[in-house]
Amino acid sequence: MKDLLAYAPEVAAARAAGVPIVALESTIITHGMPYPQNLATARAVEAEVRAAGAVPATIAVMGGRLRIGLGDDALDALARTPEAMKLSRADLAVCLARGATGATTVAATMIAAHLAGIAVFATGGIGGVHRGAEQSFDISADLRELAQTPVTVVAAGAKAILDLPKTLEVLETFGVPVIAFGQDALPAFWSRDSGLRAPLRMDSAAEIAAAHRMRAALGLPGGQLVANPIPAEAEIARAEITPVIERALAEVAAQGIAAKAVTPFLLARIFALTEGRSLAANIALVLANARLAAAIAREIATQA
Repeated sequence: MKDLLAYAPEVAAARAAGVPIVALESTIITHGMPYPQNLATARAVEAEVRAAGAVPATIAVMGGRLRIGLGDDALDALARTPEAMKLSRADLAVCLARGATGATTVAATMIAAHLAGIAVFATGGIGGVHRGAEQSFDISADLRELAQTPVTVVAAGAKAILDLPKTLEVLETFGVPVIAFGQDALPAFWSRDSGLRAPLRMDSAAEIAAAHRMRAALGLPGGQLVANPIPAEAEIARAEITPVIERALAEVAAQGIAAKAVTPFLLARIFALTEGRSLAANIALVLANARLAAAIAREIATQA
């Protein structure tokens, strides 16, 4: 297994020194936005983690190895590879075995982070139950991963394009703690309030870190989802974004788009329909999640 994991020098040094580390996914780089904006955003997120007192570990598959942290050259190369495989639990091993290049989703990043001994992971939004799942059975592998892999995931809730009530129900069934940070309402990616009440609320990184450690002490499998609301100045309110999402979903249905192609298509259409505001909001929320994840990672290290 050691041969499969390739640590960037910065991450290796942090592991040796006991410095807190925050895992970062890579599909936002390959499938989330075009070059060079994707590279600039990836660098900005990593800088935010460093500024908050932790070391970033952007995760990807390159050259037949699971890269735990990417140097600047590797990050640039990945940002220029839009054809990289989009990896979840089902195809992670295949990509490694083929020696292909792949970007990790929430589920695959959680797997890699756990293998590397990283407790906290920052992302934009998790996948979940897609609308119409009662016919399509389209449910993200992220939810089951949260139920079985012990990593604390900081996100701005589930992506707003999903069926949020059903996503909450599945997370409850799987025993995943869903913790809203600093508010009672469950955030919904671009919006601070989904209209749903969060099952749990915590107001400090120390509380969240303590809960992470307590789950380990109890021997409970799985992680916890920390739903961090987008900064108020960057949000697109639910009343404004909902009709945009509905229009994009109607186009998905009309064009017969399915499976892994759904989310990238929806995000691209919502970007166009909001004249770029959705992407600006996405960047703001990812940066906020990076800051909170670093604070949680520092607390976990302090409490150890």
